[in-house]
Amino acid sequence: MDSLGTSQGPATPGIRDDGAQPPAAVVFDLDGVLVNSFAVMRQAFTTAYAEVVGAGEPPFEEYERHLGRYFPDIMRIMGLPLEMEEPFVRESYRLAHLVPVFDGVPEMLRDLRARGIGLAVATGKSGPRARSLLEQLGLLDLFTVVIGSDEVERPKPAPDIVLKALSVLGCEPSRTIMVGDAVTDLTSARGAGVAAVAALWGETDEETLLAESPDAVLRSPSELLEVCVGRSRTP
Repeated sequence: MDSLGTSQGPATPGIRDDGAQPPAAVVFDLDGVLVNSFAVMRQAFTTAYAEVVGAGEPPFEEYERHLGRYFPDIMRIMGLPLEMEEPFVRESYRLAHLVPVFDGVPEMLRDLRARGIGLAVATGKSGPRARSLLEQLGLLDLFTVVIGSDEVERPKPAPDIVLKALSVLGCEPSRTIMVGDAVTDLTSARGAGVAAVAALWGETDEETLLAESPDAVLRSPSELLEVCVGRSRTP
C-alpha cells in the first residue's frame, strides 16, 4: 500500500445472474457507517474544547450536525478555534482502541470483496488517521484506497473525494454507489454522479437524511449485499 492506502488495483466487477450489471464499486464514509466512533469522538471533542476554549458545555450536538466534513471546516462553521484540531486528533489517536466496528460490517465487506466489488473509503477524517484506525481494526486491506479530507483540494460536500476514489478504483460513476450517514455524504456522491445511499444503523439524524431523498436507504450492513448483488446470488 502507498500513502493513500492503495492496494494492488481495483477488484473485477461482478455481474448479476439476471444479466443486469450491479454496482462495480462501493465508496464508504467511515464514521457512523463502518465504525461506531461517536463515544470516542465526543470524548475527544470535550477534551479539546476544555483545553482550548475553557470552561463550559462543549457544543457536541452542534458538532454532530456537521459530521462528514473535515474537522477544520467544522470549526470554521461553528466559530470555534482551529487550535482545537491538535488535541482532538491527539485524543482520537489515543482512544482509537475503543472504537468498535458496527456489527455485520466486516462480514459485509469481505463478502463484497469476494464477489469482485471494489471498495474505497472517503472520509471526513484525515487520511493517515483513517488508515491507522482501519489497520488497527484489521480492515484496511479490504479497501483498494482510503482517502481523507486532507488529501483532496475540496473536502465533502464537494465531489472531489469521491471522484478521486473513482479514479483509483477505475470505475464509472454509473456503476458506483456511495454509502454515508450524513447529508454531506449524499451531496458529495451526487456531485460525483454516483448513487447516494443512506446508512441508518448509526447515530444519524434519520429525518434529515431521508429528507434528502437518497437513492436507497439501508438499515443494516447486510442490506448492502442486496443492493449490490441481490439476495439469491451465492458466492
